[in-house]
Amino acid sequence: MNMLLVLLTNTLLSTLLVLIAFWLPQLNSYAEKVSPYECGFDPMGSARLPFSMKFFLVAITFLLFDLEIALLLPLPWASQTKAPLTMLTMALLLILLLAASLAYEWTQKGLEWTE
Repeated sequence: MNMLLVLLTNTLLSTLLVLIAFWLPQLNSYAEKVSPYECGFDPMGSARLPFSMKFFLVAITFLLFDLEIALLLPLPWASQTKAPLTMLTMALLLILLLAASLAYEWTQKGLEWTE
C-alpha cells in the first residue's frame, strides 16, 4: 500500500510540474522570446559570415580537459583497492599530464579569446 501511495504521489507531482513548466512560458511571449537563438549569432543575418576559429579551438580544448578530468572521478572508490600505491601513482601521473598540458596551452596562448 505504501509503495502504491508513493508511486501515485510521484506520478501526480511530476505530471503537475510538467504541466506548469509547459504552461508558464506561454503566458507572456514577446518577439525577443519567440525568436530563435543561434549561439550568439544573428539568426536573421547571412549564414555565410566569417567566424573566429579561436572560439571552437577553446571549446575543443575544454572538452579534452573535461574528459580527462572525468577519468579521476572513480578515484575515491579506487583508493580502496588491494594495491593503492599503484592506483595513486597512476592518478598522480594523470594529474601531472593534465597540469603539463594546461601549462603548454597557456604558454602557447591557446586559452586567450583575443586574436
